[in-house]
Amino acid sequence: MLHSVLRPSFLAITISLLFLLGCSTSQGTRTQTHLSIDPDTVRAGRFDTGRMWTFDYPPVDYFKQTYDFTPDASWFEKARLSALRLPNCSASFVSEDGLVFTNHHCARGSLDAVNKPGENLHETGFLAASLAEERKVPNLHIDQLVLVEDVTGEVQQAFETGATDHERVGNRSKAITAIERRYGEKTKLICNVVSFYNGGKYALYGYKRYNDVRLVFAPETMMGYFGGDYDNFTYPRYDLDISFFRVYENGQPLKTANFFKWSAAGATENELVFVVGNPGSTNRLYSYAQVEFQRDVAYPYTSNIYNNAVRIYSDFIAGHPDKKMRFQTRLFGASNSQKLFAGRLTGLQDPILNAKKKDFERRFKAAVAAKPELKSLYASVWDDIEKLQEEKKRLFGEVNAYATRGTGRSALFSLASDVVDFATQMKQPEAERAPQFRGTGLDSLKRRIYPPEWELEIEREFLALQLNYMKSQFGDRNAEFNKLIGGRTVMDVASELVASGILTRKDQTMALLNGNPDDILSSSDPLLAFVAGTASQARDARQRYADVTGKEQAKVQLLGKAMFDVYGTSFPPDATFTLRLQDGVVKGYAYNGTIAPFFTTFYGLYDRHFSFGKKDPWNLPERWKNPPSTFDLSTPFNFSSTNDIIGGNSGSPVVNRNLEVVGLVFDGNIESLPGNFIFDDTKNRTVSVHSSGLIEGMDKIYKADRIAKELRAGKIVQ
Repeated sequence: MLHSVLRPSFLAITISLLFLLGCSTSQGTRTQTHLSIDPDTVRAGRFDTGRMWTFDYPPVDYFKQTYDFTPDASWFEKARLSALRLPNCSASFVSEDGLVFTNHHCARGSLDAVNKPGENLHETGFLAASLAEERKVPNLHIDQLVLVEDVTGEVQQAFETGATDHERVGNRSKAITAIERRYGEKTKLICNVVSFYNGGKYALYGYKRYNDVRLVFAPETMMGYFGGDYDNFTYPRYDLDISFFRVYENGQPLKTANFFKWSAAGATENELVFVVGNPGSTNRLYSYAQVEFQRDVAYPYTSNIYNNAVRIYSDFIAGHPDKKMRFQTRLFGASNSQKLFAGRLTGLQDPILNAKKKDFERRFKAAVAAKPELKSLYASVWDDIEKLQEEKKRLFGEVNAYATRGTGRSALFSLASDVVDFATQMKQPEAERAPQFRGTGLDSLKRRIYPPEWELEIEREFLALQLNYMKSQFGDRNAEFNKLIGGRTVMDVASELVASGILTRKDQTMALLNGNPDDILSSSDPLLAFVAGTASQARDARQRYADVTGKEQAKVQLLGKAMFDVYGTSFPPDATFTLRLQDGVVKGYAYNGTIAPFFTTFYGLYDRHFSFGKKDPWNLPERWKNPPSTFDLSTPFNFSSTNDIIGGNSGSPVVNRNLEVVGLVFDGNIESLPGNFIFDDTKNRTVSVHSSGLIEGMDKIYKADRIAKELRAGKIVQ
């Protein structure tokens, strides 16, 4: 059942935590004054671990103390059932007739999916003038969290029965699978076991899934992503990053009693507001050794991947402007991630933020050491985790050099791996193959293996990058790689593979798939030969890395239990792309030697349009260039608040204490990017579309009366 209030000891735990952590001496100091601060004097802050509260343990006492606001159980239930989750995004019901509110950038794939021949919905936007014109989006679903149950005891008991770290992690996985299956069969819901506090608590979340989802409205991409990558992760901001869907059931708009009503006035300065959404992932409860691994190894590697991806896509689009529409979504995604990881890396390198993390860990260790029963269980866990990070560092380069799939890899290498995997599976008796390699589905599988299209110029660039990274890791020690390179430059090799390799020719690749699997495994094609020849080495590298991370998982679970034993639910767990309630206030902040106001207006939109000579990415769609005289340019358009968000919160509603929508989350500012590992609301801001600006645009620019009336009334208005 849903826990509507915290355990009675919440207040006492909170007071203890405040005493333990003390007041942060670094609040308000993340500026040039860093140089004048001795990191040894910095103390951890109360909310360094953030304010992403779960609905399992809502902080009722904290809300009362901080905001003089005491929501009851029905308030939390209404908020939970009105919130929704899209794949990779958040959303919410905003009408009793199933109208769903989310971001434009969460709907880009849907625009592609419903785009008809001769249309360009990214350029023109989409507006359904009637229910009949709302377009069903294939393969899109929306989930609603309807069941929450604590399953901590069952999962932890399974974990503790193991004799080794490997057994403990395996037993935990088996228990989670069994719980999900049991609840799924019983409830017919989509059921997931969620880990909180690094395994200190576990919950079963059951989702009702809606599969009939139809697109209702989306503005032009140039309005949904106004300012492009330059303005991304910045504030002040001027962006109409919105879209609307509708959920249907049995062919009719869904009738629901749970939805957020609309606030015509929208957010006001210093007002208490809540973000209700699904933050994707944070690592705020990591040990400091794990933070160092991210800072020194993982993030520099990932940042380099996205830097190169942005360069490759940008250069390609510049050289082939006629192909911009095909590749700009990839560029948007890569540039977004580039900025994200650069900001995270900057935060990880910040001496003050590092000092706060160290101070938290020092005090946490002291709290464990002060209690003999905790010391006997957990005293060594930090040293154990630190040793495992050193092992990960030694293995990281090799395992990533052998990785042939994923971001920053050439689709050619991925295809080579798929073809070799197919041959390896087909060499086995059918009963021993993986399920997808059995029975009558093989022909379909073979057709799916080959990409629907290539852009070989892009593939050549990614292939050269991948080969160059392999060279940096293998040197002259890998015979198969030496054979692949043959003493040539990586660009020469990449160009040759693209020009003359078997895999760029569908007929030859399909002939291999339809023939004898031995012909694949003994092929003279350089990529196939390399993948087949290094399969055992790659598998060994993956296994060694998996063994280390498995041990790390076991130690992290102990760390999570220690944290829960010391602090309870006095601060929230790390984000897990599950529903959270994130409190904050509407507020500007000091930046760039001046002050950012808490809201922007349409005047600012037009100022940027004209100040940049009406050029991309600050150009405006035709309908916006000459607004009607009734259009109020002074209407609040975007606003900032101190809510704690991360990726996955895109599309989250911002609601007031009456659960009325005052805005829609679409971004954070550049100062928010270190939020993956620490939260600091001095300058960390959530950036949202203001509800009054949205209505003004819908009414006056898009003439979307049908939707505007439904938002105001909370139901379809005939």
